[in-house]
Amino acid sequence: MPLEDKTPRWRHQFTLTDREDMSVEGVVSLGSFDEKEIVMETEQGMLTVRGEGLNIKQLNLEKGNILVEGTVRSVAYDDEVRQKKGLLERLLR
Repeated sequence: MPLEDKTPRWRHQFTLTDREDMSVEGVVSLGSFDEKEIVMETEQGMLTVRGEGLNIKQLNLEKGNILVEGTVRSVAYDDEVRQKKGLLERLLR
């Protein structure tokens, strides 16, 4: 009997309403975030949301979704997964 893959796979999609409320499904992990930019890893690559007054209303990585409020100016995908920099690498920069 083959072993089952325990990693959950979600369908990735996002919904943006009036450029103020955004729902993203298929989120694997949350990278960095502040009021001007939110970076997250999704099933389809890295997703960067830029805008003003961005706030994470709800985050549930078990279900793979995130709710964002604020004024969204741009949404962009990057196929490369960003590697987290170690402390030494950041200090030597």
